[in-house]
Amino acid sequence: MQMRELRCKTPELVRKEIWTHALAYNLIRTVMAQAAAIHGMEPRSISFKGAMQTLEAFQPLLEFRTARDPAQRLQLYQDLLHAIATHRVADRPDRFEPRAKKRRRNHYDLLTKPRAEIKRKMAKGVTENYWVQRG
Repeated sequence: MQMRELRCKTPELVRKEIWTHALAYNLIRTVMAQAAAIHGMEPRSISFKGAMQTLEAFQPLLEFRTARDPAQRLQLYQDLLHAIATHRVADRPDRFEPRAKKRRRNHYDLLTKPRAEIKRKMAKGVTENYWVQRG
């Protein structure tokens, strides 16, 4: 859900960003539970990633068609639930994963000057890294 790194700087906005992610997570899980209930399956048997991708794929349809007729909106929602229910989690009886961090940091320096200025200096052959700062 792109929450690996928070983008906000102030504590108040960081709290809002965390609450927004929690709300989005709960809404996706609610839609997954509705899809599971309609199709007679366990909610945990539906893929979270598949549900997110399906919601993203349906987003243009939901934006443009929901303002029209309520029957069409209901049919679109039923189609959405059916599409989400098709993304099943495979049976993985002996699966286990190590508890270790795999996150790799970006090994490039931070860009702290305008890109055009750095490109001009690179074209002139300046090789010193005075325009960047390690992050």
